[in-house]
Amino acid sequence: MPLIVNLAEVSDSDIALVGGKAGKLGEVVREGLPVPPGFVVTTEAYQTFVDSTVLKEAIPSALETLDLGRPESVDAVGRRIRDTFEATPFPPELGEAISRAFERFSKEHSVRFSAVRSSATAEDLEGASFAGLQETYLNVAGTDEILSAIRRCWGSLFTPRVLVYRARKGFDHRQVKLAVLVQKMVDSVVSGILFTRDPNSGENHMIIEAGWGLGEAIVGGEVTPDHYVVDGASQRIVQKQVSEQSVKIVRAASGGNEHVPVPEAERSVQKISDDRILKLASLARVIESHYRRPMDIEWCADDKSLYIVQARPVTTIPNTSTAESKPHTVAPSAPAHSEEESPIVRGFGASPGIAGGRARLLLKAAEMDRLKAGEVLVTTMTTPDMVPAMAQAAAIVTDEGGMTCHAAIVSRELGVPCVVGTRTATRMISEGAEITVDGKTGSVYKGLERAKKPSAAAAPSSGSSDGGHGHVPVTATRIYVNVGVPEKAEEYARLPVQGVGLLRIEFIFTAHIREHPLSLVKQGRSPELVRRLSEGIAKVCQAFYPRPVIIRTSDFKTNEYRGMPGGEEFEPKEENPMIGWRGCSRYISPIYKPAFLLELEAIQHVRTEKGLKNAMVMLPFVRNTWELEQIQEMMKEKGLKRSRDFQLYLMAEVPSTVLLAREFSAYCDGFSIGSNDLTQLVLGADRDSETLGRMGYFDERDPAVKRAIELLIEGAHAEGRTVGICGQGPSVYPEFAEFLVRKGIDSISLNADTVLPTIRTIASLEQRMKLDVVRRG
Repeated sequence: MPLIVNLAEVSDSDIALVGGKAGKLGEVVREGLPVPPGFVVTTEAYQTFVDSTVLKEAIPSALETLDLGRPESVDAVGRRIRDTFEATPFPPELGEAISRAFERFSKEHSVRFSAVRSSATAEDLEGASFAGLQETYLNVAGTDEILSAIRRCWGSLFTPRVLVYRARKGFDHRQVKLAVLVQKMVDSVVSGILFTRDPNSGENHMIIEAGWGLGEAIVGGEVTPDHYVVDGASQRIVQKQVSEQSVKIVRAASGGNEHVPVPEAERSVQKISDDRILKLASLARVIESHYRRPMDIEWCADDKSLYIVQARPVTTIPNTSTAESKPHTVAPSAPAHSEEESPIVRGFGASPGIAGGRARLLLKAAEMDRLKAGEVLVTTMTTPDMVPAMAQAAAIVTDEGGMTCHAAIVSRELGVPCVVGTRTATRMISEGAEITVDGKTGSVYKGLERAKKPSAAAAPSSGSSDGGHGHVPVTATRIYVNVGVPEKAEEYARLPVQGVGLLRIEFIFTAHIREHPLSLVKQGRSPELVRRLSEGIAKVCQAFYPRPVIIRTSDFKTNEYRGMPGGEEFEPKEENPMIGWRGCSRYISPIYKPAFLLELEAIQHVRTEKGLKNAMVMLPFVRNTWELEQIQEMMKEKGLKRSRDFQLYLMAEVPSTVLLAREFSAYCDGFSIGSNDLTQLVLGADRDSETLGRMGYFDERDPAVKRAIELLIEGAHAEGRTVGICGQGPSVYPEFAEFLVRKGIDSISLNADTVLPTIRTIASLEQRMKLDVVRRG
């Protein structure tokens, strides 16, 4: 496993090695978009640093004393680990490798100053952004300073705010690692954040925020940025709110950052031109199209160019059925004409919901222990150190900040109503006063009466801890959810779904096992492999029981397997691994068969020893019926035989499965369309080709792909088999969802953040279809 990799060479599939931030930025680079050049100090370097120094014993020793219920314990444990990181010198070989990489990078790209940015393996994920929690150091100059910043980034895995947030999101402290991204620093004149969909209302609007200088002032809530809204359909600017900015963060002459006043003539002017707003929207469309989901994008600009510096999924998209059709606006605070009706202050509605309680005015992180559960936190702006307190607040109100500041992002994830950018909340709201916060409309009222009234505006966000979803319509099309890591199962199980349509077993390999399975077999560690796999699978099956969990057996490609520890010994180098040794062809080969049998053993263990009969199996990348005959014999050997309580499904990705759907039906209980691979193979368009992607060749809505889906549904239904689809297409493209429903798709499996809006879309489609039948009758 490499210690250093070029940013341009990484992708989402490398998250275990380079972390979420770097993996997603690597994808943006591959799309040909402007990203500052950089390299990644990988998680392998982190692990080498830990394993080769006193940290190997110091970290577990400190974590054994961690008591999350006692803030003083969290603070002491975190400080102990961080101090050890900062005081521990690099092992000579590792330090020299990083120094050489930085010197080559500096020479190649004429680097004077660098950004040193944390990129954790649990970061920028769906449902967990870790917004602003791990450290970033800007305008770093010199090799020694780079090495010091890298150590401090690694240590930031163990700040109190990260320890609390990680526990709340279900991540194991011992499993998370940190890569560090080093990039050429842009001398930002203006910077900001962009949401490709309104994160508060769920509406199809792009939200762009902009401020002078470095973006840290916006993310940290030190300034209230300009707020621009671009209509998602017409791509026109439909709203602009220019905010006054009196201070900005810029590069200091000797390196590092400093706060300086904004010149008087620039304080109240629009921060970026309309042309740049529309250019940003254009770049964002490409990123959203690539990921096929709403994205949260950080950007910056110097005098000449725009740059993308971060892209991650929007971790909270609310229930859109109650969303207003117009974008939310910020109204300046005004004197109340009626104390009963008029708000005390108004700001940005940053996290939907209505909650009330006694106001607690706190201006520093050190004061957070004064906040009691159920009180409303009122502050100038939250910081990452306040996360433990934010988690127990009934609601949050801030003076500064916009839709993309720390308070807004974290509040949405915690499911806590939040209003930001009020400008005067800390002056207008009295300590101990009873107030009600409406996080949808951005209003704060006196008294608690509004908090007691049911309101459409109070629809819970997707991060709501009570699992309430309001009225969810029933659909004839069954809706499932995709599960990536087992740690999210409990949260996703609260969604109104019929089960799990896709549990990728390879995610358990990368998150919990992290070694090539054949390497484990060779070392005599087969029982360990079975135990870890069954633990991960059981966690999901238990959370959803008795709803079915469809487990897709491993579908690593050779290039992905080679990157795992021990993988090079067993994996050939293939020119085109996308259509190489993968899926079922791997299972029946004498080389890999022992590992596949262990996967089956783990699944059978979950079904028999743990009694979780809702565990089902799905085979990926099926090419021929004769390979299925061999696989079914292997499954019988492990006690897995198709029956009323055990179903076997096939991924429909290869055109042969579509063309011979009736023949393949004899070997399965149903099919699940893998739209990415099916599109790739029907159109002959490499899904990883940047050029073809930009030219519009790769599109699952292509008539040929839709015809293939139609043929599959017809053939499978003729044999009494079901057909589903697991992917983002139906949630991103309503017309594609309509096509699937009209053709009789039986089920759709979605990423968690799109479940609720897609259910409503499909319910509406089904209702229209009924009305069409009535009209024709």
